[in-house]
Amino acid sequence: MSLVQPRVRVQSRRCAPATFPCPACGRHGHRKEEHTRTIRCLAYKEILFIELTTADYRATCSCCTTFRSRVADILPRAEYTNKVREAVIDRLFDDKLNVQDLRKSMTRDFFLDLSDGFVYDCLDWKLRQCDGAAYRQWTIEHFSGTLCIDEIHLGKKTLLLATDPINDFPVAFALVGSNDQDHMRRFLANLKSWGFLPRVVITDGSNLYPSLLDEIWPQAQHQLCVFHVIQDLNKLVLDAVKRLRRQMARRGKRGKKRPCGRQGPKAKRRRKLTLKDKAHFVFKKRYLIVQRREGMSRQQKKDLQTLLQYLPELKVLRQFADAVQRLLSLEQDEGQAHRRWAWLHRQESFQAVPELAKALKVLRLEQFEKMIAFLSSPVGQRQRTNNHVERMNRRLRYLEKVRYKWRRRRTIVRFLVLAFERWRQQQAHHDQQQATAQTRATPTTPPSPARGNAGTTAHLTSPPPI
Repeated sequence: MSLVQPRVRVQSRRCAPATFPCPACGRHGHRKEEHTRTIRCLAYKEILFIELTTADYRATCSCCTTFRSRVADILPRAEYTNKVREAVIDRLFDDKLNVQDLRKSMTRDFFLDLSDGFVYDCLDWKLRQCDGAAYRQWTIEHFSGTLCIDEIHLGKKTLLLATDPINDFPVAFALVGSNDQDHMRRFLANLKSWGFLPRVVITDGSNLYPSLLDEIWPQAQHQLCVFHVIQDLNKLVLDAVKRLRRQMARRGKRGKKRPCGRQGPKAKRRRKLTLKDKAHFVFKKRYLIVQRREGMSRQQKKDLQTLLQYLPELKVLRQFADAVQRLLSLEQDEGQAHRRWAWLHRQESFQAVPELAKALKVLRLEQFEKMIAFLSSPVGQRQRTNNHVERMNRRLRYLEKVRYKWRRRRTIVRFLVLAFERWRQQQAHHDQQQATAQTRATPTTPPSPARGNAGTTAHLTSPPPI
């Protein structure tokens, strides 16, 4: 099989006028001599060269003696245009390719043999274009008042991350050597000094946050993540299921004895289930004790009824799970939540189960007030969990650890800054598209003469775009 040679094209570009402004002060200098060099550009399944002609200029100012003309999309002494650099960045962040796969992709699509050093140079080039002050100002302007805070471990470093779950963007991060209160205090104090004054701060159940939030943002409400609370309570409920199932399995086989020899399917159906068989079914379907009823299928509802028939002691656990789900639901007010909490603690059947007694201690009044802090927010801005920052943590861990395995502080910070800036640009582009679509969809009424006095005209105009 013969190899097809790629098409080679050459384009000429010239930037050598008689005079050219000084890059420092803008005063024009006079052309001295011209230079021509060849640069690779981006073309799909082609080899594209650009013959660039520039010139040296004699300066007429005191900034320098001579200077060379520059082209907007080509760096000085660069071998590739900025289109190649942008394609490298797109494959790193949008396509989530590692360096080796990226080089193969550029060779396959554009016949570009790039080095590892050039890829990392593209990252540094993009980093120099980022404006941290502009990003901070943008986050302050679009901040909704709700802040999610969490931390993850990247190698030997700890990443402290804050996000806005309502407007869906990362607010700030800090890469520290250890996860302690001193580093967290410095991180939160920096957010306050930049102008972030949240109304609600959502965290998990770590002991790292309560005292610091009372110290730095005493006016903010501390919302405990409901997902983590329900996860801890469901673990205690399933521990009770495990204990009851083991007791059931230890009672022995009280059904009919299984006859010797090989049995057919009809004989197996006629055989009565033993307690051990029922215990095995309870083990397989134990998750139904804590699953939400509205998310169950018809078969799962039948299996739940079978569970409660096999082991009636599970009814108390199912009642407790339903009560906890109603206790932390969105469709209620604070008064109704407190009444449900009081009813839950008055039930003697719950106190009689050791695992449920531990769960009720988790739902003590001080902690419960932080669990239902979301009820004081407007209906459209109620956030019960810090799942937003958890999802962003997983994205960062996937990109940083699995794909690139960057472990030095400089490379991690560079990656995070570029990722945050890219998300901001995508969000700004999305907002611009929505605003354009709403502007086009807004109906306009042509001017029409008003009825009444002669010679007067009433102009009906459309409302301003949102």
